[in-house]
Amino acid sequence: MATVDLTVMGAGVFGLSIAYACAQRGARVRVIDPAGVGSGASGGIVGALAPHVPENWSDKKAFQLDSLLMAADWWAGVERLSGLPTGYARTGRLQPVSVAGLDLARERGIWADQLWQGLASWRVVPAADYAEWGPPTASGWLIHDDLTARIHPRRAVLALAGAIRALGGEIVLAGVARGQVLWATGYAGLTEVAGLGAGEKGQAALLAHEAAALPQLFTDGLHLVPHGDGTVAVGSTSERLWTDPVGTDVQLDDLIARARAIFPMLATAPVLERWAGIRPRSTSRSPVLGLHPLHKGAFIANGGFKIGFGIAPKVAQVMTDLILSGIDRIPEGFRAG
Repeated sequence: MATVDLTVMGAGVFGLSIAYACAQRGARVRVIDPAGVGSGASGGIVGALAPHVPENWSDKKAFQLDSLLMAADWWAGVERLSGLPTGYARTGRLQPVSVAGLDLARERGIWADQLWQGLASWRVVPAADYAEWGPPTASGWLIHDDLTARIHPRRAVLALAGAIRALGGEIVLAGVARGQVLWATGYAGLTEVAGLGAGEKGQAALLAHEAAALPQLFTDGLHLVPHGDGTVAVGSTSERLWTDPVGTDVQLDDLIARARAIFPMLATAPVLERWAGIRPRSTSRSPVLGLHPLHKGAFIANGGFKIGFGIAPKVAQVMTDLILSGIDRIPEGFRAG
């Protein structure tokens, strides 16, 4: 590549998504990551793209909603350009409702009708409608939202990389930063700035079980995400204290055991993979976007934490506006300082 308009440091979902969006608008992009594509938390296996509760509306919830509604067309475009699957599907989610929580759950459905603009729904439904797949519920009712989607994180970042290359961009292990520079280096980059955030470890497992057409399940702190390849991801732990960033241990054993106890259909499902990684969690729990507080003239996109893939399309849109056009639509609560 003779000239570069944008250099992206980091080949996780934020860096690749912004590089892809910039390349779509004609920018010549270079992505540099010495560990390769999806080497950090973006190379995981869970892939739950789920909305926040539809109440107490905020800029963060509105931003996430926009992104989740953009996602189907956005990821389809990535697949068309790259010729690679991302594993995206809007399959919905089921959660149990307690007897005491029934009225609140129904009230949230009314809020969702308004806040989600009629483009998605949150409903209280009989657990009997979902037979063995629904999570246990003492009330006999479940929350079903049809906004939640799934993605296969590892495949999605590879597809993003393929789309960038198809648009003439390059992804390299080392190189010189030229043009505008964006830092999207995950938890290591987040901890570079005092007080900005930290890394939080998560462990997850991939089990062999065919449930591709069924909704995700969330209960008792467990996420069960059926993927389209005959697997179900079980996640995840949240560990603020850790020593081994990629090692799995008894905490994951316990996670798998709990999933099998709650969902008997997984009792004999083989464990295909055990995974661990460090997710970038900002102090504010919101993404960190905009001008970099340390690298003068450069930009930052970090702090995706547990919702990085869910908000990636919108992050790419607003950061591309800022980098290429100087148009700043970043919510105030997302800025680095």
